[in-house]
Amino acid sequence: MVKLVNQIDFVRKTRDKRLSLFSRRDIEALFGMSPNAATMLLHRYSKRGLIVRVKRGMYAVEGAVPPELYIANQLYNPSYISREFALSYHRVIPENVYEITNVTTRATQKFERFGKVYSYRHIMRKAFTGYVLEKQRDFAFRIADPEKAFVDALYYRVLFGKKPLSRFNKERINPKKALRYAKLFGNRKLVGVLKRTLSIHD
Repeated sequence: MVKLVNQIDFVRKTRDKRLSLFSRRDIEALFGMSPNAATMLLHRYSKRGLIVRVKRGMYAVEGAVPPELYIANQLYNPSYISREFALSYHRVIPENVYEITNVTTRATQKFERFGKVYSYRHIMRKAFTGYVLEKQRDFAFRIADPEKAFVDALYYRVLFGKKPLSRFNKERINPKKALRYAKLFGNRKLVGVLKRTLSIHD
């Protein structure tokens, strides 16, 4: 028989332990349950709407779902927010970007969660760098700095034969820093396009 856990206690204990996102194993440890009992409890509370599934095996309490930028890092690891969304975040480009664009060392992937689209592009391990930690509602998340976001966006545009970004604030991009990032990809075309786009002269 599944061990009964009061809904109020469930919410309180997950909050007290700062489990904004939790798995079956977290519930096993928190309430001293067997794997089967924890699975059944999560299923029951999910059907009642007390908790929501963030991804397979990961849940959050309804009404206490973490910020979308924190979720972006957790949906598909390792990853960091980059490309057009990060450029908009850093006010390098004037447009608002609604798709949360990321890069990852894993396979390219896309998810839809809570009315948001999260896309992940594969990147080589050597170029998986250039991100910083920022906070949204006290939740830390990884996001590319302006230069790396610019280079990442340009890399995929070059890769798929698209034109470089035409409208962006050059004052927010350090050309030398961006060039260092571009060289990590080992792609001469990328480096050449970056130099022309940022007016970098050897």
